[in-house]
Amino acid sequence: MESTLTTNTLRITEIFYSLQGETRTVGLPTVFVRLTGCPLRCQYCDSAYAFHGGKKLTLTEILQKVADYVPRYVTVTGGEPLAQKACIPLLKDLCDLGYEVSLETSGALDVSEVDQRVMKVLDLKTPDSKEVTKNLFSNLKHLDAKDQIKIVICSREDYEWAMSVMQEYQLAEICEVLFSPSFTQLPEKTLADWILEDRLPVRFQIQLHKHLWGDIPGK
Repeated sequence: MESTLTTNTLRITEIFYSLQGETRTVGLPTVFVRLTGCPLRCQYCDSAYAFHGGKKLTLTEILQKVADYVPRYVTVTGGEPLAQKACIPLLKDLCDLGYEVSLETSGALDVSEVDQRVMKVLDLKTPDSKEVTKNLFSNLKHLDAKDQIKIVICSREDYEWAMSVMQEYQLAEICEVLFSPSFTQLPEKTLADWILEDRLPVRFQIQLHKHLWGDIPGK
């Protein structure tokens, strides 16, 4: 019988080495494994090129390409990585190899089977994202202190929504919460000022990679 490493395949848009642009490991050299496909269509999406195409690779091939960079940190992203079932064994295999692994997920798909060693970065969708109805709030019970909740803010209305959700679900008691201004849609200083005025228990973040390289894929 063939091993799961050989038989499990994933459709991959790109595997590349760059600086982590967001989250707790911002600025650290990281290998990114970008899976193809996503069931959401957020209006601010910066990786729409990953909706289609890609190349099928076995887990063995993916793990070898990651190892070639000799990384410490690996981020599995998309698209929506959990839309492909073999993402779950990929995450486990990466952890087993000793990497510090994070998963960037929309929060619209079940995260309960994700390996507990993985840092889940769960992106709650605001009204202005145009996909707010896709939030699967039952995912919150599968988060712990090592995980992070990210909310991309496009407007004052989004900000008010985010504060309401934080209070309703006591998000800051679950894990670290990240507020990020939507690139080009909300001035960074504006969001920073709102956070300070309301003394919110959140981490303000910008997308470092966009300030360094703009919207260049694979950076």
